[in-house]
Amino acid sequence: MFRAGEADPARKADPARKTDPARKAGPAGQELPPLTLPITRTLIVAGALASRDYQDVHHDAEAAREKGSPDIFMNILTTNGLVGRYITDHFGPGCVLRKVAIRLGAPNYPGDTLVLRGTVTESAEGSADGTAVVRVIGENGQGRHVTGTVTVALAADAGGPV
Repeated sequence: MFRAGEADPARKADPARKTDPARKAGPAGQELPPLTLPITRTLIVAGALASRDYQDVHHDAEAAREKGSPDIFMNILTTNGLVGRYITDHFGPGCVLRKVAIRLGAPNYPGDTLVLRGTVTESAEGSADGTAVVRVIGENGQGRHVTGTVTVALAADAGGPV
């Protein structure tokens, strides 16, 4: 889809989302810029299939309705990936996700919008192992979709195998 070395044009379009391979976490309390994601039927189905989650509620609207849901809904593995993307988009390609601990709340249905926000709760400079911790909250039109924390080793501290 893209030539080697070219970034996704959609990500290039937002200057606030620029990545810096050596970006620092900043002090505790620093807020990351929000990431707004449209929740499409394609995103939900593709995420479920990519994560090998073949539960019908993630791709078959009729089956989802038969089971009490108004439509298909996003699986936790897709949400986990979107949270990871949010952190790596912010901290750059040299960061390594060390731990992602999330909990789901309101479902993500097609046609909604997910807004991810993050706050640094532990700075890399203050930690013994050189990692930062970011509290992440994702909300949609139904309410809070995801909450959790991500522990991330930044570019200068990310050494070792991934």
